[in-house]
Amino acid sequence: MYFVYVLIFIIIAVIFFAGIRIVRPTHRGLIETFGKYSRFATPGFQWIIPVIQNLYLVNITEQMVNAEPQVIITNDNLNATVDAQVYFKINTDEESVKNSVYNVNNYRVQIVALARTTLRNIIGTLSLKSANSERSRINTDLLDTLKNETKLWGIEITRTELKEIDPPKDVQETMNKVVKAENEKIAAVDFATAAETTADGIKRAEIKKAEGIKQAKILAAEGEAQAIMLVNEAADKYFTGNAQLLRKLEAVETALKENAKVIVPGESELVNVIGELAGVLPLKTEQQGQKK
Repeated sequence: MYFVYVLIFIIIAVIFFAGIRIVRPTHRGLIETFGKYSRFATPGFQWIIPVIQNLYLVNITEQMVNAEPQVIITNDNLNATVDAQVYFKINTDEESVKNSVYNVNNYRVQIVALARTTLRNIIGTLSLKSANSERSRINTDLLDTLKNETKLWGIEITRTELKEIDPPKDVQETMNKVVKAENEKIAAVDFATAAETTADGIKRAEIKKAEGIKQAKILAAEGEAQAIMLVNEAADKYFTGNAQLLRKLEAVETALKENAKVIVPGESELVNVIGELAGVLPLKTEQQGQKK
């Protein structure tokens, strides 16, 4: 009897330890009895009846699948190589975990196939240029479609990322040339604008300079006029009737001061010549006086 008890204890211990299961926080479990769902396994210690029951673990963390590069014909009949990534996770509630196992055969494979088909449908309606400039729209459309198609799988599509849209090599070279030409055009316009600004600045500076010279000449002329007026007033005051004669004498004085040359005829007196220059009547010689 003792041996029987020991044997029974060993069998029970083996069955007990064989049925121990530990569920991590990153997973949820589905326990089936004879192939039929029986209960939901949460994180922590779980025990199942060996052979009779099975535990299927389901990862609930965010996962990523690559849609794999594929060649898609755009609306303008160009072949573009397109690649995308899809991020998703299984919801933690019991119903969602059950749906991810019982409503879809292999959700990873089917998400990839669905993403590739959706990309062909979206990009096929766009030109290559539009597809490159509207990446956010493509991501949004792809995300909405995947969410709608997988809502019965217990899966939440968190985001989609369009990795690349590569045109054929010859088209890419042409696009690079166009971009280069556009950049050179912008640089030329910027240079012309800078040159125009510089020329405009020089023009304004020259105008200011001319205005300054003009103003200086006006002030000089006004000063000269005031000087003449003061001289005339002084001459009228102290030399009544001889203001113009005084001005002429000043002109002769200035001319002689600047080394002006005066030709004197042989039979004329120097003082008479200078007097004529200033508008003064020449002096009468003795012979002239005798003749008169």
